[in-house]
Amino acid sequence: MKLRGLAHITLAYIVTVGVAWATLEALGQRPIWDMFWADIAATLAIFVFSRLYKNSSFYDAYWSVIPPLIALYWALEATASGVDVTRAWLVIILVWLWGIRLTANWATFWPGLEHEDWRYGPIKDNAGKLDALADFSAIHLFPTVIVFVSCLPIYAAVAMDAQPLNWLDYVAAAVTAIAILIELVADIQLHRFLSHRKEGEIMKTGLWALSRHPNYFGEWLFWAGLALFGVAAVPASWWWTVPGSVAMLVMFLAASIPMIDKRSLERRPAYGEHMKRVSGFMPLPPKS
Repeated sequence: MKLRGLAHITLAYIVTVGVAWATLEALGQRPIWDMFWADIAATLAIFVFSRLYKNSSFYDAYWSVIPPLIALYWALEATASGVDVTRAWLVIILVWLWGIRLTANWATFWPGLEHEDWRYGPIKDNAGKLDALADFSAIHLFPTVIVFVSCLPIYAAVAMDAQPLNWLDYVAAAVTAIAILIELVADIQLHRFLSHRKEGEIMKTGLWALSRHPNYFGEWLFWAGLALFGVAAVPASWWWTVPGSVAMLVMFLAASIPMIDKRSLERRPAYGEHMKRVSGFMPLPPKS
């Protein structure tokens, strides 16, 4: 049953990527804006599948599938003569490692077509007759825009006349690689815990003893690392390469983490005490 579901998802993403490619072919020669509209067109395509299957989790893999393709397209279509090839390859490799790992994690632990992320139902239910609009705008379009803006440093690093490889690139590479490692370790620890969790038990070992949401911290750190690459490549680009990582931070701190903490409080009475002791985001020693 799960394999059949994955086949449906794969077909949906083949169609989605095809829609994006057709959009790119139909537009002019503005790499950033063309990609933006292709991204929106692809989001519309996956939204159609979400509605057809009555499951908005068709969008879940979009987060990690699309950025590596955006990075590769920008690199292949680059016409600037001053692109630093080493930096470009470094960014592409890191983005693809991140995307492959995150997508593999999703595919491995995805329950199947009968599963929909618990956050989506209330969004659609609260919208009443406007549930389709809420579904598209809040669940599909909003994260697409956030991720696209966060991908802009990739363009600066792989497609523009840029500074030679410098010390900030090494910092960016270290930050991005550490971010991928944090997400990997956090996910492994979480899935091991979930495989033998007792009712009401709280995850508080490993990285989860230092942060209630180390996976979110690692995810934000990845986008912060890309922002550093953008600034290292084109310092004057900071005003459009840094805001994406800031938006990611705001989204995690103001929306994602409070939503999950609220649900955990409702399901596990001891979670309130856990919140007092353990950092909500950045890994820190727990309070005594």
